[in-house]
Amino acid sequence: MQTLPLSTGRAIPQVGFGLWQVADAAGVTETALSLGYRLVDGAAIYGNEVGMGRGIAASGLPRDAIFVTTKVWNDRQGHDSARAAVGESLDRLRLDRLDLVLIHWPCERQGLFVDTWRALIALREEGAVTDIGVSNFSLDQIDRLEAETGVLPVLNQVELHPRLQQAELREGHAERGIVTQGWTPLGKGMAFTAPAVQAIAERTGKSPAQVILRWHLELGCSVIPRSSRREGLAENIALFDFELTREERADLALLDSGTRVGPDPATFGN
Repeated sequence: MQTLPLSTGRAIPQVGFGLWQVADAAGVTETALSLGYRLVDGAAIYGNEVGMGRGIAASGLPRDAIFVTTKVWNDRQGHDSARAAVGESLDRLRLDRLDLVLIHWPCERQGLFVDTWRALIALREEGAVTDIGVSNFSLDQIDRLEAETGVLPVLNQVELHPRLQQAELREGHAERGIVTQGWTPLGKGMAFTAPAVQAIAERTGKSPAQVILRWHLELGCSVIPRSSRREGLAENIALFDFELTREERADLALLDSGTRVGPDPATFGN
């Protein structure tokens, strides 16, 4: 498994798996870890942190071998509420430390994301959390966090796929030393039938999903595709035995249409 460096000197696996809408979180987590995944991405709002923790325990892997992410949901923003929410996540997961905690959405009109960020900074200083980041934040919101606290996120998890390539946001992340991580990296299959994707799949003998996930890796991003099937989990991690050509990457860049499959962060949660 390849890793990406974080600004704190640590590293995050480039490919992980997400547990959104996964019913058998324990079984899927244990299976994924047995296949070689080392990044588990969950969230309080998913309602399956208990199962996620059980799968981690059942894997038999040392705790330090697994990178565990969870998130603070919108209704728990604010300093004291966010601190309590992270503690509850730790209890559900039966862990004494989280590798990464994210603010799930900025919810700017609530006016609480800076206070929430201060809570995460404190939890990091206390050792309950190793690294802290955000999800679905704009560059302006990230810069506000730094301006008011002096601390930048190590990572911003955003919607990213061939139909929504977020080039300006990714460039801004790179300038600030922030890792870009894509949720819904396959874009619900919108680009699977695109001629550019099909041509690469035919040349490499890979599936359209693998072609798109490989594209993410070559952009320098981390990805957390979701699957509940062992076969799907195995397919989504088999990405390191082929590469895209310069011409193929250029063809894929032309697929960008600015089309979202998820909520707009500018309005969601407000």
